[in-house]
Amino acid sequence: MSDPALLEQIMVAAAMGLLGAVVFAAIGLVSGTDETTTLAPLTLLVVLLGVPPAGVFTFFLAGAVAKHMTHAVPTALLGIPGDTLATPLLQDANMLRKLGVPHIALRKMVSGAIVAAFVAVPLAVLFAVLLAPFGGAITKSAPWIFLAAAVLIAYFSAGRWAAVALLVPFVVVIVALQSLTAKYGVKLSISYFLGIAIGPLIADLFTVIAPQGRARMMRDKVRTFSLAPDVKGWSGYFPNPLKVMDRIQTRWTLATATISSATFVFSPVAMTVVLGELVGSRVKHAYHRLTTVLSARNGVTEATYIAEALIPLIAFGLPLSPVAAGPAAPLFNAPPRFTVDAATGETHNLHNLLNHWEFLGYGMLAVLLAAVVSYPFAMNFARRAALFVSRKVSHEAIIATFVGLIIVISVWEGQFLGLLVILTMGLFGGLLSRLFGFNTGVQFMGYYTAVLTVPALVKLVA
Repeated sequence: MSDPALLEQIMVAAAMGLLGAVVFAAIGLVSGTDETTTLAPLTLLVVLLGVPPAGVFTFFLAGAVAKHMTHAVPTALLGIPGDTLATPLLQDANMLRKLGVPHIALRKMVSGAIVAAFVAVPLAVLFAVLLAPFGGAITKSAPWIFLAAAVLIAYFSAGRWAAVALLVPFVVVIVALQSLTAKYGVKLSISYFLGIAIGPLIADLFTVIAPQGRARMMRDKVRTFSLAPDVKGWSGYFPNPLKVMDRIQTRWTLATATISSATFVFSPVAMTVVLGELVGSRVKHAYHRLTTVLSARNGVTEATYIAEALIPLIAFGLPLSPVAAGPAAPLFNAPPRFTVDAATGETHNLHNLLNHWEFLGYGMLAVLLAAVVSYPFAMNFARRAALFVSRKVSHEAIIATFVGLIIVISVWEGQFLGLLVILTMGLFGGLLSRLFGFNTGVQFMGYYTAVLTVPALVKLVA
């Protein structure tokens, strides 16, 4: 007989995975919807609402996979990146748009994503299991590992040495804000996280208030887009991705997905660029090179995201990657439900609540649900969806919705002080990101350095 509790857990996981896939498939159609600004707050809300661990996991993973399929729609058809990870795809996609075949670019990108996602989950779980025996030693050394990871991730970000140097004042600001809120008996964690997540948005809002910034951002005409007619080259609703790509493209997509599934400390954007350049250097024919690179690169966006979330979560329970410290942070640290102890590095999060087989099973379920929702939608209705979004959907309304959600969560956690911390961290972090390439992934590592490493340093000195 089947276990009723297990059956209920699977049903909840499937329902939440389906919800995440539908929501983020729609969000992915809207250009410029950054993963950290959208995926992280909604995942945090799901955690705080008390959804069971399996449901939290499938919601996040299905949402991430679905978004990285539909972000190809504005990138390929409108010539504007769907999100941060779509930026490395834009140049090749624009070249195919100029050749009059944006629909080909879209199909290659979406097919590469679905193939890579199904490969990345079992490989990420395998690599996590191989690293798990070192989890105890890593947990004990957490303060120093976070410091080393912060420096490494900062160096490999766009800011390079500037980002490494900026870690010091950034950490000092967080420590100062912690001391201020502690005087009033308020201990915050989520507010810092949300402030970093929406930093670029807050920086833009302040820029608009300033006369010089407003003049620089002013546009004298409405932006126009040209959409090519849609051409369907298959019968049925769910085309086979292995037939959409040729054998060479499939092999490169599988190879790059395997490589990126084994890495979890490097920037996802950097991995997408580097592996795309590797593939491009191996394919001679210009048109075939463009389509192959797009297939592989969008596959890398999926595989890298999955690996950077799953490997640290399963093996250590500590957010030791840019994705884990950024969009996937609520899976690790979302007090009072999920915590990372600042003093000992001990964890209570999905790492402790799900086993390896559950991560594998629910991970594959999440990918399957995202594939069922996003893949046929992007392949069959992309042009109509792009037209609807560009004509009818207000970017300002979407941004306002997320800002409202973030304000509610910050006031819930720390009342006025929570809101003040979000505003301060958002403005400071957003300006550093805009001016120095000190991106949100580095900033999240800076936050964990302030929470874990600074107390250990003070204790060591004392």
